[in-house]
Amino acid sequence: IFYTEVEELQTQGITMVDINKLKNAGICTISGVQMMTKKNLLRIKGLSEAKVDKIKDAAAKLQNSGFLSGIEVAQKREQVLKISTGSQQLDILLGGGIQTMSITEAFGEYPFIDTEGTFRPDRIRAIAERFGVDAEQCLENIIVARAWNSDHQMDLMTEIAARFVQEKGAYRLLVVDSIIALFRCDYAGRGELAERQQKLNQMLSRLIKISEEYNVAVYLTNQVSSDPGAGMTFVSDPKKPVGGHILAHASATRIYLRKGRGEERVAKIYDSPDMPENEASYAISIGGIVDVSM
Repeated sequence: IFYTEVEELQTQGITMVDINKLKNAGICTISGVQMMTKKNLLRIKGLSEAKVDKIKDAAAKLQNSGFLSGIEVAQKREQVLKISTGSQQLDILLGGGIQTMSITEAFGEYPFIDTEGTFRPDRIRAIAERFGVDAEQCLENIIVARAWNSDHQMDLMTEIAARFVQEKGAYRLLVVDSIIALFRCDYAGRGELAERQQKLNQMLSRLIKISEEYNVAVYLTNQVSSDPGAGMTFVSDPKKPVGGHILAHASATRIYLRKGRGEERVAKIYDSPDMPENEASYAISIGGIVDVSM
């Protein structure tokens, strides 16, 4: 198991009643306790300052949250998995595929990225057939939720964390399509921009923690807006991802997707800690993402 379950706090004298309060708030691992600030733990109904201090101390005894040597960091990175996109060229661009323990963000215009929650089981069946996988079993291994507003979206983050604990190792990819759409609806106008960014920051922080706690890849789709300053430069496609610096700092890898010639699509590394700026061509077939036929 990649993580230590929050129930281990019992060995340090924390009652199951208080542990259940943590779990109901979506804190299901020792890492989750360590990642949460005392201020936020105090917001959980029934947890006093004394209890929070005791919980924090207990978590510290169970798991080191301090400095690690370079070797220890390297050993932790060995646990990172890479999920294939289906296109060899796109996988090479991403350093082997979409990586767990981090956020990958793909952004593009509306005709290219389907951003409003149109999950279609028939597409999964076609992709499964391409790879020789049982389609019904494949669908059984996928869970889908439709978020109706940004608050509900955050609640779903809590629920998915609980799912990852209940079904250990069953899931390796969490897709949020799209990360920004509901925030743009719920917080319209410049007057609400600061509150929108604060709420978005909280959600992205939660997603980063989930990716690291449970060793899953988090894949976000995002929208673009025209860059009014780009007209003053020699930029061929003056588009930029929505979400500002908050989303930019949260996403480890950012990919710009655009239409190419004919059926060709082009993915460009916009930002990455591992890979150089580069492009790859691919296409979308009935069986998913494929390399472009030359």
